[in-house]
Amino acid sequence: MSKTEDLRVQSDDQLAVQLGELKREAFNLRFQSATGQMEKPARVREVRRDIARIKTLQGERQRAAVKTA
Repeated sequence: MSKTEDLRVQSDDQLAVQLGELKREAFNLRFQSATGQMEKPARVREVRRDIARIKTLQGERQRAAVKTA
């Protein structure tokens, strides 16, 4: 199962919580990068892409809700 499929199964509230956690992690990774303490530089890219996946899914759901209303 891909990450996108895993995200589609989650509720809107779960996605919002996960988005908040990822944003916090991205913030911490930026600080680690600035201070030279970063262990896995590739994690920055993964987090950015996960945030984009969630935001895309939220946008799709929002547009679908507007269409049905």
